[in-house]
Amino acid sequence: MGGKAWPRRAVGTAGGPCAEQISAPFQTLLMPHLPLASFRPPFWGLRHSRGLPKFHSVSTQSEPHGSPISRRNREAKQKRLREKQATLEAEIAGESKSPAESIKAWRPKELVLYEIPTKPGEKKDVSGPLPPAYSPRYVEAAWYPWWVREGFFKPEYQARLPQATGETFSMCIPPPNVTGSLHIGHALTVAIQDALVRWHRMRGDQVLWVPGSDHAGIATQAVVEKQLWKERGVRRHELSREAFLREVWQWKEAKGGEICEQLRALGASLDWDRECFTMDVGSSVAVTEAFVRLYKAGLLYRNHQLVNWSCALRSAISDIEVENRPLPGHTQLRLPGCPTPVSFGLLFSVAFPVDGEPDAEVVVGTTRPETLPGDVAVAVHPDDSRYTHLHGRQLRHPLMGQPLPLITDYAVQPHVGTGAVKVTPAHSPADAEMGTRHGLSPLNVIAEDGTMTSLCGDWLQGLHRFVAREKIMSVLSEQGLFRGLQNHPMVLPICSRSGDVIEYLLKNQWFVRCQEMGARAAKAVESGALELSPSFHQKNWQHWFSHIGDWCVSRQLWWGHQIPAYLVVEDHAQGEEDCWVVGRSEAEAREVAAELTGRPGAELTLERDPDVLDTWFSSALFPFSALGWPQETPDLARFYPLSLLETGSDLLLFWVGRMVMLGTQLTGQLPFSKVLLHPMVRDRQGRKMSKSLGNVLDPRDIISGVEMQVLQEKLRSRNLDPAELAIVAAAQKKDFPHGIPECGTDALRFTLCSHGVQAGDLHLSVSEVQSCRHFCNKIWNALRFILNALGEKFVPQPAEELSPSSPMDAWILSRLALAAQECERGFLTRELSLVTHALHHFWLHNLCDVYLEAVKPVLWHSPRPLGPPQVLFSCADLGLRLLAPLMPFLAEELWQRLPPRPGCPPAPSISVAPYPSACSLVSPKHLGVGLWVNGGERAEALPLTVSFFPVLLQSSEPGDQGLFEAFLEPLGTLGYCGAVGLLPPGAAAPSGWAQAPLSDTAQVYMELQGLVDPQIQLPLLAARRYKLQKQLDSLTARTPSEGEAGTQRQQKLSSLQLELSKLDKAASHLRQLMDEPPAPGSPEL
Repeated sequence: MGGKAWPRRAVGTAGGPCAEQISAPFQTLLMPHLPLASFRPPFWGLRHSRGLPKFHSVSTQSEPHGSPISRRNREAKQKRLREKQATLEAEIAGESKSPAESIKAWRPKELVLYEIPTKPGEKKDVSGPLPPAYSPRYVEAAWYPWWVREGFFKPEYQARLPQATGETFSMCIPPPNVTGSLHIGHALTVAIQDALVRWHRMRGDQVLWVPGSDHAGIATQAVVEKQLWKERGVRRHELSREAFLREVWQWKEAKGGEICEQLRALGASLDWDRECFTMDVGSSVAVTEAFVRLYKAGLLYRNHQLVNWSCALRSAISDIEVENRPLPGHTQLRLPGCPTPVSFGLLFSVAFPVDGEPDAEVVVGTTRPETLPGDVAVAVHPDDSRYTHLHGRQLRHPLMGQPLPLITDYAVQPHVGTGAVKVTPAHSPADAEMGTRHGLSPLNVIAEDGTMTSLCGDWLQGLHRFVAREKIMSVLSEQGLFRGLQNHPMVLPICSRSGDVIEYLLKNQWFVRCQEMGARAAKAVESGALELSPSFHQKNWQHWFSHIGDWCVSRQLWWGHQIPAYLVVEDHAQGEEDCWVVGRSEAEAREVAAELTGRPGAELTLERDPDVLDTWFSSALFPFSALGWPQETPDLARFYPLSLLETGSDLLLFWVGRMVMLGTQLTGQLPFSKVLLHPMVRDRQGRKMSKSLGNVLDPRDIISGVEMQVLQEKLRSRNLDPAELAIVAAAQKKDFPHGIPECGTDALRFTLCSHGVQAGDLHLSVSEVQSCRHFCNKIWNALRFILNALGEKFVPQPAEELSPSSPMDAWILSRLALAAQECERGFLTRELSLVTHALHHFWLHNLCDVYLEAVKPVLWHSPRPLGPPQVLFSCADLGLRLLAPLMPFLAEELWQRLPPRPGCPPAPSISVAPYPSACSLVSPKHLGVGLWVNGGERAEALPLTVSFFPVLLQSSEPGDQGLFEAFLEPLGTLGYCGAVGLLPPGAAAPSGWAQAPLSDTAQVYMELQGLVDPQIQLPLLAARRYKLQKQLDSLTARTPSEGEAGTQRQQKLSSLQLELSKLDKAASHLRQLMDEPPAPGSPEL
């Protein structure tokens, strides 16, 4: 605490080599973090004044400088000043290390463990003294199981709170895949949601936050299949469906708990008694009910049509799971199951001979020569004069030799390629539409596993489609029908789950009609019934729903919700359609089949569709299925619709859009009225978090810390290609050369919430979280000081009786009220960066840097005044409650050690204590002082060689004299000056003193002669300016990196320009002290 009462900033930039060179006395005298309009000037540009008149002496010599503690603090600061000065001078002399060598290794902090025997669920023992330093592992021990056991997270408990409002607040967690573990993007979701939930709970709302996980059909089945093959050499199809599903459930029970442990480590205040899994009994009932209702409403149908097929997954996927990747031209890609890289972005030209004319041909351009065996026609534009003479003619297939019609269609683009296109209805959506218009029959030439079918002939059957491509091109070249290839920009459809190229295959599948439901979803946003925040997502929402197609929900898997549809097996004439029935059970389906066929149900044979439903189908039901739908449960009646849906912006269409469609259709109302979308988390270089880049962070590694060796072992445990592993390992060593330091849950949560949702992608660095850990340590030390100052016999006054006994007491209470007001505004607008900024400013700058330092000499008075301890208690009590939604562990640990207020039963936990309300903290007297001291710019000062200098304040407004006078003693204490006096209005400025404007009506004067040596400081400023100018020039010339936000780049530029301006002003002032004009032609500084 006392060792760092005022911030140390570089002359030019925060945290640079000159950080300790600031004039501690004068900078703190001006109270740089005390928002004092009259006391926070730009110090640069101080000018000499001539003549020192007699002035009215209202001065004060501050007492603490004679105390041993204060003297030791001051000596320690001066020692650090000298060390920093030596470092800077060595750097200027060229002795500093290279940038690569100068990367600081973090030093492990002293590890303090909570070792008092405490059974899980028992309250933590806080009877002992606080450890000397903040240790996350000590602070976070034992609290979470106690919170859960006491039921603090249950709405039934919250309804009994004294501050209960009778209102509800409900959310559901975006259910993570049961196969994996949470990454830093999930941690951002949890940090935001839990902060909002905890605030509403402390506010008195009845809060329900539902936990859950998703069965992740494709991902889970793939993991279990790999495990079976690796451990037992068994393929899925060698087991029965029931036996395989038993293996999956066993795997889920053994491995699926990791996510829950991560959520507990993050402090997520979920109601675990209501935990859901999208394959549990309740969810299965809801999925079946939803399917039946949609089918009866005519919104579900079965059809034989093209679907997006992933050969790697052997399953259909929906449009939204297809990544349309633009290629600028020739590009090689490595694909699953293909031994060599495959070329894309090429246009192959192939000649189709004209039947009956040996020398005539039509050259067709194609990017997919492997589909040539499936061609059934060649199409040209009817107005393309190059082919008018061939209208109605037959061409010969270049591989098979059979005749193909040359057709005309307005969909053909005559200026693309040769203007002639081959028509493959079985493997292209556009060709399928054209084939329907012209009555062409499709030919399936690619199988489900991506190999060529028997229709291609023995020479191609069974070959991988991209291996077949090379063989086809070789044959065309031998026959003289290959006419060349060229670069061709294209869009390649990629399966987002497997990385394989999508094939379009004709399949019998179930589809959801989305146009009608999508129109309602678009209208909900347009009318304001559904609020998307940030609002710029509305454009993407409206565009997607205006172009939405039908949703294929069939998946060729075993793990998932088996489709409740049954085929009626009976003999029927060729070409007659199959008879399918839908029911909640086979018995219900049999009754429906009996009605359709007119035969007794017992005589019918039914076969259930072996496919399962898309995982997103069950996820889309989660907001209401988790509350018991389709049953009319109390939870559904009380908490549905949800109050808020918070999730990542990447799930806007995957999940949010589908929840809105199905929720509105099945429940008759929107599943939520507000959606808060947070940005994507990127690393400090602006790169997307990716396993292939090695920059994916497990939140637990940041919370507990991890050595580089362990990080590298985690990489090696993944199934990465050796060459890729080497690249990723090298990148990881560069990003985390010394591993990751222990930062703690509270620091991670606070850091994540400090980034606004409106600011674009979140660029997170571990150093930023580590800096927040230092902030936690500052709070820790502040409470140690406060508890020591209060003593064991301290009894808090009732809050309504608290009355400030000095201007500084009134000021800090006004700052506390302002912090509460800003926190309330941030939570109401769901802009948590406002909350973090207000809390950081109050705890660090208002309380620690100013008030605690100002109150120390008062506490040393004998007898001790009664007012300051009561104010200290209120600042600690209310400040920790303000902090609790964001830093729950630290707030609980410290708050539990405060004495209770008499006359009212204390809350058992800070998590259910009332959240401070701004209106209850503000009184007219406090607010008046707060308004007077608010505003102004940060003061910057020059390095001084001694302290105890005299300072004078002057205002042209007579009414300000009394306000100045009230703060003279704390200014003297904080400024480490010899005396602070008042200069009467209108009096002449003192001779030989430096002067700076504080406001339009106030001035400050300080005697600097002998305190600053311009001959020493000017070269240091020049060196600093040279380095900053180089940084500015480099940033201006550099092309922005991928993912780098434009606003962040502009902020860096503005910051550097501001620092350069400050340095120039400082140098100008130093020259004025030398009383010498700069030499002609000298460089600007």
